[in-house]
Amino acid sequence: MFFMLIFALGGVFLFIALFVDSSRSPAASKKRLNSVLRIDASAAVKADADPGGRRKQVAEILKEIDTKAKNKASIETRLAQAGLAMTKQSFIIASCVSAVIFGLVALVLLGRLYAVGALLIGGFGLPNWTLSYLQKKRMTRFQQGFPGAVEVIIRGVKSGLPLGVCLQTVAVQAQDPVRSEFQFIVGSIGVGFTIAESVERMAERVPLPETKFFAIVINIQQKAGGNLTEALGNLSQVLRSRQTLQLKIKALSSEARASAWILGLMPFIIGGLVYLTAPTYLEPLWKTQIGQLVLTGVAIWMSMGVLTMRAMLNFKP
Repeated sequence: MFFMLIFALGGVFLFIALFVDSSRSPAASKKRLNSVLRIDASAAVKADADPGGRRKQVAEILKEIDTKAKNKASIETRLAQAGLAMTKQSFIIASCVSAVIFGLVALVLLGRLYAVGALLIGGFGLPNWTLSYLQKKRMTRFQQGFPGAVEVIIRGVKSGLPLGVCLQTVAVQAQDPVRSEFQFIVGSIGVGFTIAESVERMAERVPLPETKFFAIVINIQQKAGGNLTEALGNLSQVLRSRQTLQLKIKALSSEARASAWILGLMPFIIGGLVYLTAPTYLEPLWKTQIGQLVLTGVAIWMSMGVLTMRAMLNFKP
């Protein structure tokens, strides 16, 4: 029963995080996201006076984008990157509620010593893990749709349309989250930012290599000129190659991933089956102090094993 309660309460924070602000209007949510992602226009990249220093321009732009990306993201920025239309105060309230629930459950079932750890897990661990998971999921969807958006821009530029019109087309026709990010680009252009500055803002909001490449291409073309179609075509080819390589890596490691899932879930499956057939057989594990210590040690070693297998299978092109 202890494990069932923990798993049932594990979804409390996710439910609160996703629906605590559902009663707010979409306009208010968009306004909050705009306020989170607003930056000072004076921080934009300045044009290099030397028209022949393309390599130097690329190095300077990439260094500036990397410097901004290394700054620790605020809670508001992380919420926006995860696609959650909620405020910092709502996130803190949800974290406190999660901490209280986990602390009370551990206090009733395990005692005061474990209640402290449950408070930390419910207040800091689970909220951050949930937010990181949603961020990663949204970034993955963006990576999948971004090459198609670049190809739409290429076809529009080839047909003679201005770059701003092509960006508006992507902002209307693409799927989320690509559509929402390009809507921010179009909105930034509408309030006075240049196209290069607006694209650089997207690279800051979505800290991926793909968006950095895109920002560099647009910045260089806006400052030094050149064939935008050719540059974006090369970028599209690079993005498609990276996507193909990621799929190959996923296919080659699928057997090892399946083995890792089996090894990680086997103790829980066996424990659940034993509990269903003989409930009193496993009760000493959470009703006695020695059993609780054994469970703690098992949880630590299982976590180390799962993290090790994940690190071994986490290939990045």
